[in-house]
Amino acid sequence: MVNTPHPGPEPHDTGTASARGASSNPADAQAARERVARLAMLGELTASIAHEVSQPLAAIATQANACLRWLGRDEPDLRETREGLLRIERAAMRAVDVIRGLVALAKKSRLQLTEIDMNKTVEGVLTLARSEIRRHDIRLGSNLSAEIRPVHGDWVQLQQVLLNLIMNSIESLRATLDLPKVLSISSEPHEAGGVLVTVEDTGAGLEPAVGERIFDPLFTTKPDGMGMGLAICRSIIDAHGGRIWAEPRIPHGAVFRFILPPGLEPDGKP
Repeated sequence: MVNTPHPGPEPHDTGTASARGASSNPADAQAARERVARLAMLGELTASIAHEVSQPLAAIATQANACLRWLGRDEPDLRETREGLLRIERAAMRAVDVIRGLVALAKKSRLQLTEIDMNKTVEGVLTLARSEIRRHDIRLGSNLSAEIRPVHGDWVQLQQVLLNLIMNSIESLRATLDLPKVLSISSEPHEAGGVLVTVEDTGAGLEPAVGERIFDPLFTTKPDGMGMGLAICRSIIDAHGGRIWAEPRIPHGAVFRFILPPGLEPDGKP
């Protein structure tokens, strides 16, 4: 569950609401804590929608313009137009998935956990980001362990975490002029059957003091940043019972890691 500040005293209420507020039932108290956490996360996620959806919307606009050019030729290029329309469809579905996942947080009482192959999730996100990686001449390396076990998680939200981390690395590498631009992603088994995912880049890097605050809401090192993307990553990983952190890469760059707990065995046990 997401760690949130104590909400403070509740407004004065009367009637049945007071009776509910006075309940000593542990299940009621847990439900109240979960609701506070969801509402706190929703406040963060509402501000992040523009950040999350801007990439697929920009891709849709670019591909639509390209399709119009291909159709406007003396001999319309139908093959290129079809491929462009398929890219538009994929980008639109990505935007729909992100928004659906964000909105769902306000409605559901718990995460909708399913069995997830993190390697396939990483590969899917890399497919979405591959055009940006190529456009900025970034060398991509991946080392996904075949030994990891499935985890229980919300697929859309874990995609969101990975896309945030990858796009942050791309933004850092864009500003790298005289050094190799390398983005590396790996997965490996963690203790007790969990999974450790690492996103590493050779970009501008992190000052140690910044690394301690980079997941705080509204904290950003970017001139036009909103300071929400990494805070949301932490909220999502916390809600999955995991942990996320960042550290400088030696000699330069940054390393982001997160751990997810194991899924369930066929008998329903961890």
